[in-house]
Amino acid sequence: MAGLHQALLRRALPVLGLLACATQALGQAPTPAPFEDSMAQRLLACTGCHGPHGRAGRDGYYPRLAGKPAGYLYQQLLSFRDGRRQYGPMNTLLTPLSDDYLQEIARHFASLDLPYPPPQSRPLAAADRQRAQALVRQGHAQRQLPACQQCHGEALLGRQPGVPGLLGLPRDYLMAQLAAWRQGERRSQSPDCMAAIARRLEPEDIRALADWLSAQPVPAGAKPAPASEQRLPLRCGDLP
Repeated sequence: MAGLHQALLRRALPVLGLLACATQALGQAPTPAPFEDSMAQRLLACTGCHGPHGRAGRDGYYPRLAGKPAGYLYQQLLSFRDGRRQYGPMNTLLTPLSDDYLQEIARHFASLDLPYPPPQSRPLAAADRQRAQALVRQGHAQRQLPACQQCHGEALLGRQPGVPGLLGLPRDYLMAQLAAWRQGERRSQSPDCMAAIARRLEPEDIRALADWLSAQPVPAGAKPAPASEQRLPLRCGDLP
């Protein structure tokens, strides 16, 4: 019987040794950092696609959120939640959220002051450059197209409280959104001023605008223009 006990002990010693080492390792493991209940922590679901702190995604499609007017961000969140804009992950993510919480999200990203990435470099034919610059600065009266600067500001960086900037956005995103408005796949509250403008644009206009706008640098420290009492050329349902 004593021999049997000794044999069992010899078999058990390696296992006991492993358990002792594991217990010691667990005792020395660093304590996990406490969960930070902040908007930045809660919005990791957003920045996973839109880039760290909402700087913009790397794929050229997920746009920048940081520093955009809070009113604009809020209206886009509402549009996704209420089905005026269609993108499955965004619609699903926002469906259960209240108006108040969407406003908190919008204010958080609007408050972030982060540098913009360098512009995309893309060869642009002289005719396309002239076409884009004319639409941006003069518009096209015969086609009832106001100049982009009339709404989006002289510097094209947006206007408080709800007009977004056009610079610092990838070419593919600009083309996709203008095409979506033109085809009725993206909608805003009625009257939908951007849908009306996009339907008056030719495909060549959209391509030239996207090429030119995405190639423009954003000055350091640039911000949306302050609110103005000057009437916009079109009535927009998303704006006060």
